[in-house]
Amino acid sequence: MVTAIETGLNDRIELVETSFMVPDDGFVRDNPLGKVPALILDDGSVLANSPVICAYLDSLHQGDKLIPSDETARWQALHLEGLADGLCESSIAVMRENARPGDRQWNEFRDRQWSKVERTLGWLDDHAKILDGPVTIGQVALGCALAWTILRLGDRLGDWPTRWPQVASWDKEFEQRPAMQATVPY
Repeated sequence: MVTAIETGLNDRIELVETSFMVPDDGFVRDNPLGKVPALILDDGSVLANSPVICAYLDSLHQGDKLIPSDETARWQALHLEGLADGLCESSIAVMRENARPGDRQWNEFRDRQWSKVERTLGWLDDHAKILDGPVTIGQVALGCALAWTILRLGDRLGDWPTRWPQVASWDKEFEQRPAMQATVPY
């Protein structure tokens, strides 16, 4: 939805509540992995997975593209998107492991996933120039990944702005964008 708002296409999207947990739900029939989000196009075909949906939405609007056409900028944006997606996937894995009964938790797995989060934030802090410039799909992905991780695992992050001040400074500004304000996770 952040991409939809950033590209001015949010008024063309109808949000449909569904359950990926119900195997006979039409959503799962058309989207066999049950991935959310998924976008059902006017012709009935389905696009699943945020990067695919975002690239599609970016191709539809006439404004500045979130996936830049300049080769260097494009690969940098897509690299940042990949890092952000990996950060979010690792955060989700930690949250899921935390939700398991204590005697069934796999601490080594959870710690390995959390180390990916910390390494990624450290790398981003050391390479903060990647966050500069016009808004890209990488920045959108990172803003969303940070918002989710802070909401769900903020206690584990602790005083993260002190550990990763460059990322925290960027995030503080980025989270003020109207698209981020309109989509604050809960």
